[in-house]
Amino acid sequence: MKDPQKQHKEQQLLGRQQLYQTIAAIPRGKVASYGQLAALAGHTGAARWVGWCLRHLPKDSSLPWHRVITASGKLAFPLATAGYLRQCEKLEQEGVPLKNHKVSMKLYQWKP
Repeated sequence: MKDPQKQHKEQQLLGRQQLYQTIAAIPRGKVASYGQLAALAGHTGAARWVGWCLRHLPKDSSLPWHRVITASGKLAFPLATAGYLRQCEKLEQEGVPLKNHKVSMKLYQWKP
């Protein structure tokens, strides 16, 4: 019989791997919300978990983290911080503009 703690850790790792594969699938020029990604990865209602996973990505990760925004179209970083400016720049390079500090989810939300 498997150790319950070990089994839980394996499930957590599998969940993060599913999430990372989902984020990797977001096409250039599109965005997805934290909650949308949680649901697509099989964790409906776990938007904060998605944020936690992204916050703990290795610094050299090639995952397109910048394509993940809030359901209202806002960036999760506080305005004018280094993270906000970096994410904004990456999105604009992909043709995703911000208007009044928001991305139009109607135009740019990924619909897999």
